[in-house]
Amino acid sequence: MATALYITLLLLSHTISTALSLELHFYRKSCPRAELIVKSVLQRHVKKDPSIPAGLLRLHFHDCFIRGCDASVLLDSTEENIAEKEAPPNLTLRTYDVIDDIKAELEKECKGIVSCADILAMATRDGVAFSGGEEYALPTGRRDGKISRMSEVHLPGPSFSVQGALAAFQSINLDLEDLTTLLGAHSIGFCHCGFFISRLYNFRNSGLPDPRIAPRVLKTLRHKCPPQLQQLNDVSKDPRIFMNQATERPFTLNSSFYHGVLNGQATLHLDQDLAFTDVTNRLAVEYLQSPELFRRQFSNSMIKLGMVGVLSGQQGEVRLNCRRVNGDPTDNLRT
Repeated sequence: MATALYITLLLLSHTISTALSLELHFYRKSCPRAELIVKSVLQRHVKKDPSIPAGLLRLHFHDCFIRGCDASVLLDSTEENIAEKEAPPNLTLRTYDVIDDIKAELEKECKGIVSCADILAMATRDGVAFSGGEEYALPTGRRDGKISRMSEVHLPGPSFSVQGALAAFQSINLDLEDLTTLLGAHSIGFCHCGFFISRLYNFRNSGLPDPRIAPRVLKTLRHKCPPQLQQLNDVSKDPRIFMNQATERPFTLNSSFYHGVLNGQATLHLDQDLAFTDVTNRLAVEYLQSPELFRRQFSNSMIKLGMVGVLSGQQGEVRLNCRRVNGDPTDNLRT
């Protein structure tokens, strides 16, 4: 544990320059119980639904990838603007209610102090810990953005190759190790059939399944995602399956995901592609052999992700409601 903490703090010393106003325990004076409140409210939700941490991880990633970690993904659309959450890749995002509940409790304790961006980052960190990962040291002090535009949402999708996803990750200063490691989040949670159904029936328009899928897994996935779903346009009717087909513990964040990658059991095209690139294959083997190495590096990569494009100091604002900007609702159109 001491070694993991040392590595985490060492990473912070290298990345803190990207967000000079962020610091550990930022709210120690202005809202001393902030992190305890986040953890307490989240714990209540996780007891009812153990898939919540997976939902938070995805929500945090989708937020940080567009305009940085500024909680822009949480903003609702207005009459004048269609927000990020309406973009097709974001239609299956969830856990907004969890963030709302945490925000409500924090507003009772310290009105107008804790940002929605920090709430999302802290809740995600605590969700990782509740799922079996590390409770990594997370700098706080993020401010909330006022801009959220559906037109700006461009994310690496499940059908991307490793090289395609890497280009997207490099655009936010994350590297191949971060990509390989953060995909390990797919060890937990659900996935809709629509994200991978082409692999089951018509891979690359061949009329055949992806030859890399293990026969037993192909049979299981086809049973859960029948071919008629290929014409389905209603996301609400799209079945969900567990992301990790290589474990009997689908809510535990661990390196079992990489067992699936190396044995043709990955659900998504991008995940399976990790087995066919030299560096990512090597990392998958290392993580499978050393679960502690995966946990440690996952924490490090999450810290890096949480530093992407943050607003701090006097930038942005601290929203009173995570779903809308303070004051005039058209503020989210301003630059």
